[in-house]
Amino acid sequence: MIGSVILDPLVPSAVLYGLAVLAAVGLAIAIWRRLVGWGLRALAAIVILGAIANPSLQQEDRAELSDIVIAVIDESASQRIDEREQQTAEALAQLQADVSRRANTELRVVSLSDGDGDAGTELMSALSEALAEEPRARIAGMVMITDGRAHDMPAAPAALPAPLHVLLTGQPDDWDRRLVVRNAPAFAILGEPVSLTLRVEDQGAAPDTQLIELSIAIDGDAPLTFQVPVNEDIELPIDLPHGGMNVMQFSTPVAEGELTDRNNEAVIQINGVRDRLRVLLVSGEPHAGERTWRNLLKSDSSVDLVHFTILRPPEKQDGVPVNELSLIAFPTRELFLEKIEEFDLIIFDRYKRRGILPSAYIESIRDYVTNGGAVLVSAGPDYASADSIYRSPLGDVLPGGPTARVYEEGFTPAITDLGQRHPVTEGLETFATGTNEDGTPAWGRWFRQIEVIPSPDADVVMSGVDGQPLLMLERVEEGRVALIASDHSWLWDRGFEGGGPQLELLRRLAHWMMKEPELEEETLWAEPNGLTMRIIRRTLNDTAGEVTIIHPDGTETIVTLDEVSPGRYELLWEAPEIGLYRLRDSETETVIALGPSAPREFEQTIATGDVLADLVAGTNGGIMTLTDGQPSLRDVRAGRPAFGRGWIGLTPRDAYRTADVSVTPLLPAWLALLLAGLLVIGAWLREGRR
Repeated sequence: MIGSVILDPLVPSAVLYGLAVLAAVGLAIAIWRRLVGWGLRALAAIVILGAIANPSLQQEDRAELSDIVIAVIDESASQRIDEREQQTAEALAQLQADVSRRANTELRVVSLSDGDGDAGTELMSALSEALAEEPRARIAGMVMITDGRAHDMPAAPAALPAPLHVLLTGQPDDWDRRLVVRNAPAFAILGEPVSLTLRVEDQGAAPDTQLIELSIAIDGDAPLTFQVPVNEDIELPIDLPHGGMNVMQFSTPVAEGELTDRNNEAVIQINGVRDRLRVLLVSGEPHAGERTWRNLLKSDSSVDLVHFTILRPPEKQDGVPVNELSLIAFPTRELFLEKIEEFDLIIFDRYKRRGILPSAYIESIRDYVTNGGAVLVSAGPDYASADSIYRSPLGDVLPGGPTARVYEEGFTPAITDLGQRHPVTEGLETFATGTNEDGTPAWGRWFRQIEVIPSPDADVVMSGVDGQPLLMLERVEEGRVALIASDHSWLWDRGFEGGGPQLELLRRLAHWMMKEPELEEETLWAEPNGLTMRIIRRTLNDTAGEVTIIHPDGTETIVTLDEVSPGRYELLWEAPEIGLYRLRDSETETVIALGPSAPREFEQTIATGDVLADLVAGTNGGIMTLTDGQPSLRDVRAGRPAFGRGWIGLTPRDAYRTADVSVTPLLPAWLALLLAGLLVIGAWLREGRR
């Protein structure tokens, strides 16, 4: 119970002051006139003014409130490194015990994990939210148990009501190594080196190391290793191996004693773009489809076309002098021997052996295929003849051999069951203008097909007359070949009977032979969207096996994909955290980074109080390392230093809640009237006797 005297005037304060002035003037006149009762008159005035001022005794019934200590516990990913999680738990338990021994003190514990996405440790946001939920007048202190790596310092409260202390986890001899990709382009031109800037950084009490091993793997292939310096920027020139998306993985080995290997890897994706597609078109005798092939290739500005055609076969004798047949000699030796490796694709259109290209040139083309080149053959009646290029050294790599039979009848090309799964012909039906009554695409007919026997390793993706193989694809060592057993594909381009997707088919054939990843038959990849990845598996098999997902921390998850179309299996999978994931099945393997491969939590892993130092100093708080022991709690006055050797201070708030208030007048009206009357009468009687 707390009491105090208050004034509650019956009239406005100005009136009260005016009455006091009048009373003082009257008293002065009485003294000047030497009235002997002026003292009693003064007492009467005081009583009257006191009655008007209405003095009262106010008594408050107060309930004492406890002091509040806020503890912010950092449970982010970097706090789970090494022994920090155990340090945090022990420090919290000790703090709870110390607060429980203090009289009239409560502890509020606020835990925070990783921020959304890659926001990192949001210590200031957690502190602000905790302060918003408690009366600031009751807060005696704030304690953070953390490694000091706060990533939201701009969100720090403008003013803190009590001392802020930081208890740092970690060890004084902690050290870590991380791999940083400072710059990497989003795309690059194939055949031109792209420059990446890498840096291997050692943090903390790292050992003295000059060189370490750096591994570079592309698309999950076997890595290449290099020796690189530490704590220096490294300019690394890289040639992309193929068009499309190239996934490049960089890693350094885990060293003994370093805190974590989560930042020892980096993954970047660079889209490989072909500056120019160099195509060599080798034509036999002129025919209606030759110009169609030429126009299709010339219509693409990114294609450099070299057209080798035989306009006058050797057996033609018309008396024209040889020196008038052409202005310059065609550089056959340069094309087919010296610079053949510069071509991305060679197309044979109704070509047959005439003795113009020696066997050495044909052998050079065969070697070009086995070394990684691509050859497309559009076969006409010449392919079934004795002069067929199949009966040359090139026949060793072609996907089908002729039987000498030629079908001269109308037929509609169809996609085989295997072709429904193969990326070259998958979904070609969608390019048809309509469908026939039997559900087949409404494509125009072709009128000639060469009967061929596919090689054992060839994939027949389209068929023609009576289901005979029409389009065959085959991998030959490092290269790829394709055979169209008809020379009437040009009818689709001319729009005969509605035409067909010749341009799309040619584009896919070229990209498949260029080994573009999106047209591989057996492939596994993932498309990220935030923390969700769409896992896609393409295969020519009837089923797809289970996929093993290796998490950034090394744990594994096995998933089964669902077939969404022939040969295509997909699954949407929600990842538990950002980082680098590896996906693999029995045949293929890939990597994907959700967010940065090394999250923000692992960019800087050495515990430090530097980030929070200014904020803590502004509250007279202290930063203590838990390796030096748990500090004790002491009371300190507001504004005084709140930390010292082995202790941190709390400021008692002495807060209370008023439960009841009672007001008792000190001078009741009747008593004031009685006293004033007696004093006035007394003054009058005394002056009357005088």
